[in-house]
Amino acid sequence: MSWLNCPDPVPGDPASCDPIETIIVPRTSDLGGFSVRRALPSAKRRMIGPFIFFDQMGPAELLVGGGIDVRPHPHIGLATVTYLFEGEMYHRDSLGTEIAINPGALNWMSAGKGIVHSERERPERLQAKRPLFGLQSWVALPKHLEEGDPSFQHFGTDDQPEFADKGASVKLIAGELYGHKAPVKTASDMFYADISLEPGARIPLDAGWEERGIYTVAGQISIAGQTFDPAQLMVFKPGDKLVIENTGPVSARFVVLGGEPMDGDRYIWWNFVSSSKERIEQAKEDWKQGRFDTVPGDAEEFIPLPDRPGP
Repeated sequence: MSWLNCPDPVPGDPASCDPIETIIVPRTSDLGGFSVRRALPSAKRRMIGPFIFFDQMGPAELLVGGGIDVRPHPHIGLATVTYLFEGEMYHRDSLGTEIAINPGALNWMSAGKGIVHSERERPERLQAKRPLFGLQSWVALPKHLEEGDPSFQHFGTDDQPEFADKGASVKLIAGELYGHKAPVKTASDMFYADISLEPGARIPLDAGWEERGIYTVAGQISIAGQTFDPAQLMVFKPGDKLVIENTGPVSARFVVLGGEPMDGDRYIWWNFVSSSKERIEQAKEDWKQGRFDTVPGDAEEFIPLPDRPGP
């Protein structure tokens, strides 16, 4: 039996035809050589399930000598989730982790009470032009794990569930969806998947999750009669049936993300996330005073604490 069982809109039922709650067009920043589009946090929406931060990097062609060079910086109260479509990033952290992130692989770094990491490129890659295209998101940790020990998980592209049916292809990045479960250990109930639709294909999105979003990557998709181009984030009403269709002439790609609501509000300031403003103030002082651990092999430089109010 097919896992792809798409419900149809119910005639006369407005909810079945208009499931969209919010549409977010990310703000764009030029980082010198490539652009970053930030969809979360937004004035329209702070979080979707545990997702509190969502960036698109590129697509871009990095020039000889230029590229990703993010010096060591700290995090608390969150897990960073890095997923690439093209290119490579080199991750180091204060646990001693040192690994290249390649397309289709997953890096999941849980900061807990505090971690420091850098994102650079290997020197040999700087000698040629190369692509960069990917997503970086943060998921907030539940209150009982905010002060837990930091940890790191990496899964190669072959480690994650992939399945296809009727022109729809799914790679499950994290969490549970369509009866499958990704191997990464998450801190809360959630889902995150990379989906491609061939022209004419369609796929449902489970209405059982309370908070659901779709971020468009390539091509066009249609939802409830509305068409969406790349680099848009749609947030959906809870409980509504939802079908995503590719009515265009080329393949479409998007990610679906969300989960259950968090256990209370979260504050975000720079690279810190917490349920407590006081905890963020402590993290700011700890970074300023050099109390965080350093990154082995990358301890000479760091990003200083920004001079701005908050949280």
